[in-house]
Amino acid sequence: MPKPPTFQSPTATPAAIVDALKAVAGDPPKVRASFAKGRCVRGTYVPSDRAEEITRSRSFTRPSRVLARFSVGSSHSIATNRAPLLLRGFSFRLGDAHHSSDILTQSAPVHFAKTLEQMLACLKAHIPGPDGNPDIERVKAFSAANPEAMYQASYITAHPLPRNFAGTTYWGVHSFPATNSAGETRFIKFKVAPVGANVSPAESGVMADSDKLLHDDMEHRITSGNVRFSLMALLDRPGDPTMDVTIRWPDEDDRDEVRLGTIVITGLEPDQACDASIFDPANLAEGIAHPPDEIFAARRAAYALSLAKRR
Repeated sequence: MPKPPTFQSPTATPAAIVDALKAVAGDPPKVRASFAKGRCVRGTYVPSDRAEEITRSRSFTRPSRVLARFSVGSSHSIATNRAPLLLRGFSFRLGDAHHSSDILTQSAPVHFAKTLEQMLACLKAHIPGPDGNPDIERVKAFSAANPEAMYQASYITAHPLPRNFAGTTYWGVHSFPATNSAGETRFIKFKVAPVGANVSPAESGVMADSDKLLHDDMEHRITSGNVRFSLMALLDRPGDPTMDVTIRWPDEDDRDEVRLGTIVITGLEPDQACDASIFDPANLAEGIAHPPDEIFAARRAAYALSLAKRR
């Protein structure tokens, strides 16, 4: 397995990334640098009888409580300024106090930048001007010079989202080394698939305040019953790219996957239960290791800085 990288960029530091994310969102005070509009929930996780084939991590092989947060990306999305195409996020924590894992997923299977330098440049190109909008010529110039940075936007455009969080499919964009009960290690990607919810895409023209509609819908579903997702592991093949989070594995939608377990969202939590700390992407119980790509390597510091700023 490739060793997790460390990066010492003089410009694209985690602090610079957080500042740029805040600037793209209009620099709102005391909120997350990204996915600021969210709803904290609770639930349970029940592992499948195949989970130990993939990982020996007790976060994924034992039943546990779940703390989770559904969220919506910035209104100044780098992909588009149209609300129906904003990213959605689903972050969750499985396991107990000694074997917990935080998994961060989103409604597109790729990230918008391969390197921190590219990520910072992309964010700077999308910082809004005095009129509240980014400079379209600057955005076009960046996109022309960095075509891989458009892969996420292209995916979002081609795959309209359902009108609710419950029917949305979420992906982890990173390749995680997973070690199973037999000591065998391979790369997996996480996918969170809805169970029993309406997954029909929204029609065009969803209102700009759709984040409120999404959160109200989730609250109604939880108070009326529960919301279920299958937590899946997509299995690697020889030669799959594990360092570039802007591209998918070949034939990713058609390859083998294993259901690790079921997440059942059963109740609402005060937002403070999620906002008091962070879902730390580096918090992974033994059996799931850190992905080797550059973006993941910077995330822990960036999330901690974002938490400090909003406090």
